[in-house]
Amino acid sequence: MSGDESSVSSEEIRYLAHERARPGQLEMIHDCLAALQAGGHHLAAAPTGIGKTAAALAAAIDAARTANGPRTIFFLTSRQSQHKIVVDTVRRINGRRPPQEKVRLVDMVGQSNMCVQPFAKETPALFSLLCNQARSTRSCKPYLTQAPGLRQRILSDPLHVDELVQMAQTHSEHGVPTLTCPWKAAREAVSSADVFVGDYNHLFVDAVREASLNAMEVDLSDLIVIVDEAHNLPDRIRMGMERRFTPTVIRNATIDLEEYTETIAEAASSLGTDGLVLQSSLNSWALSVMKACRTRMSDLFRDLLSEPAEFEERRVQVERLRNIFLASCDEVEGKVGQQQLQQQSAVIESPGEGLDRLKILRDVLLGVEIKVDADDENPNIDIDAHRIGHLIEDMLRFGEGTALVYVHDAKGKEGRITSHLLDPGLVSGPVLKKCAGSILMSGTLYPPKMYADLLGIGQAKTTSRQYDSPFASQRRPIVVASDVTTRYQDRSYQNTQRIRAHIQALCDSSPGHVAVFTPSYSMLNEYIGEGQFEGVVVRMEDRTWSKQDVDRLLDVLEDAKQAGLRILLSGVFGGRLSEGIDYHNGLLDAVACIGIPNPPPSIHQKALRTYIEERFGRANAWRYASTQPAINSILQAMGRPIRSIADRALVLLLDKRNTDRTYIECYPRDTRMNTTSEPETTKSFARRFFSRVQRQSEGSS
Repeated sequence: MSGDESSVSSEEIRYLAHERARPGQLEMIHDCLAALQAGGHHLAAAPTGIGKTAAALAAAIDAARTANGPRTIFFLTSRQSQHKIVVDTVRRINGRRPPQEKVRLVDMVGQSNMCVQPFAKETPALFSLLCNQARSTRSCKPYLTQAPGLRQRILSDPLHVDELVQMAQTHSEHGVPTLTCPWKAAREAVSSADVFVGDYNHLFVDAVREASLNAMEVDLSDLIVIVDEAHNLPDRIRMGMERRFTPTVIRNATIDLEEYTETIAEAASSLGTDGLVLQSSLNSWALSVMKACRTRMSDLFRDLLSEPAEFEERRVQVERLRNIFLASCDEVEGKVGQQQLQQQSAVIESPGEGLDRLKILRDVLLGVEIKVDADDENPNIDIDAHRIGHLIEDMLRFGEGTALVYVHDAKGKEGRITSHLLDPGLVSGPVLKKCAGSILMSGTLYPPKMYADLLGIGQAKTTSRQYDSPFASQRRPIVVASDVTTRYQDRSYQNTQRIRAHIQALCDSSPGHVAVFTPSYSMLNEYIGEGQFEGVVVRMEDRTWSKQDVDRLLDVLEDAKQAGLRILLSGVFGGRLSEGIDYHNGLLDAVACIGIPNPPPSIHQKALRTYIEERFGRANAWRYASTQPAINSILQAMGRPIRSIADRALVLLLDKRNTDRTYIECYPRDTRMNTTSEPETTKSFARRFFSRVQRQSEGSS
């Protein structure tokens, strides 16, 4: 600890949620505060048990309240389950501060999960359409209702979002029952709050950010941003930028536009305003372009099926797609020039040159509106015009560089093309650089420099640190099985049986529940399956599970523990059971990680490695694109049994490659590994561990 850090004590941290700081917590608060006061960014690889939520909030609140100018803290998470931790932490902070220093907090989730209307139960796409429709037609009474008393209640004491929704349904203004929209009330309260808790989308999806910040009356430059579980942010941005289309999508987009064009034409004819007349003309032009584009796209998909494939895929150059749209514009403008020159305005003859025409086509497609009825049994709720509009938008925004890749595969009846943004920093970098400062933290934000590179923050005004785990290594030993692997060329019946034997040995020697994770659902079925293990009940994750299913599973684990029954819980890396779920009160005694979840070979993955090599050097290509994300997924799974200093658990890694140089350098520097060469050794190691190391009571931590 440096001299500066040693000068900071628990008593000097005004907004600490606890009476005493945990090991490593003071150092993290000091580092975060120093970065925020300099208007910079701090990346914290902070393991479970350090109290990173409390540390980040203590630093951010202090920085916000001592800043020159207004500051609002945006605490962003990737999972709803993490919201409760933030709200509870702020409540503890308020319990230790005088009333005039209380922290005001607003907790929000998606609109559908906060809606008090009957159509809140519809599918996300249908809900979004019905909600927008109800607001635009001013037919949503809760949204129109003003409830200043509810807004004051939100700010008076932190509320979990579920509490807010319940309160909105029973709230009264001056003794009169007032059903109001809790989502709207929460959003309007943010301008007067110290802390906003929400999803990544609020800042890292352009349209959501612009709408949210405008409605909240806050400016990006005044925000202190905390990103929790920040190791998820690069992939979350990449996934959010994926676009997929087929010839059918092009056809449906044309139909959407045609219906909307007719509606606008009727309005222009009856009202005759200049704005509607111009919009009608632009829509007619765009419709003609999409009809021409539809034929060209069908030809493209047919041609692609006859072209050579790699990994059963084909790369489609950006220029090839862009030229289809531009050629369609040329064709339509030529027809207009010959046939309708006297009738059409100059705007329609040539809306613009080159890419300007694509901007106009994009804007028209994104402006398409359709109406649906909640009572329709099978409403057409997908606005494919918007999908093509976003496709063109991404092409205009990223298509000049090498960060945008299009991949064709033959899946489905017609084949499909998927776009991939290789560089999430093109989205996150401008946002984080414009805010007043940020803290990015995770137990597996390792190495921090990699995430600074991937998120486009840069090295200027950026600090990073890996904090030591507060858990004694003897309470969380790691054992690597040296006789098994899931490497494709080494798979065999005998290898599979040895993996199962190691898991059985772990189950036989563990006093309670055991979790096991695999790289994929197919491998989950292959290595675990039903009825393969004795003495335990196997519960396998399903890809369709919801948050409610996972919450119920925690109750099942608790009930089984009380009844003396043992469960072998099995899931996949990166799934609902391996990240973001709190197995509290020592629900798990051991965890086994089968294999290494490297991404499968693909054109997208090959392009990603090439792009990273060009941006960050050849030495980082494999690590940034494959090996480090894979090991970080394992680290997330390994951390599931260890949720407090009181816990103890055994970790079994079922792949000998974990000790290879390629992978061992991806583990944190304080990682120590033992080896086991056969299931009997695993059983002996586990028995010695559980007989020697007892779980501490919660109070002793």
